[in-house]
Amino acid sequence: MDIFANPDLSSVKQLLSDSSLPIEDITAQHLHHFFGTGSGLELEGLVGLELYGDAALLRSLAVASPRRGTGVGSDLVAHAERFARDQGVQSLYLLTTTAEKFFLRRGYARIPREEAPAAIKGTKEFSGICPSSSAFMVKQLMTMIDTPHPKGRII
Repeated sequence: MDIFANPDLSSVKQLLSDSSLPIEDITAQHLHHFFGTGSGLELEGLVGLELYGDAALLRSLAVASPRRGTGVGSDLVAHAERFARDQGVQSLYLLTTTAEKFFLRRGYARIPREEAPAAIKGTKEFSGICPSSSAFMVKQLMTMIDTPHPKGRII
């Protein structure tokens, strides 16, 4: 599967709308850290990041109906995690009303909203777009220094 950066704005808004996800704050500037898959203007999947130093917000994960259950969402999340880690992100946060189990299976943990760092609390998603009933979740991203060496040593 080919994953590309900066997908087309109208295609992003269409897929998010089709997936009942918010679009009111999506601008062309957001798309610099959005990743899509599909061909032409037909997006099959999408994920976005908002970067805030060592913290980031994973947002707007959407997969077109015919591609759900095929691994597209998992591949997009893994790509976003690698990109975030490469940018120095240590903690990746998200809010979800429908995909808590999906993210639990990928190493995210639900935490109280009060534990959100100031940068995440200041996002439009956290402060207003996502309902307060949303699951607030985090995943700690390992850095190369934390990665166990195949022979058991930390490198």
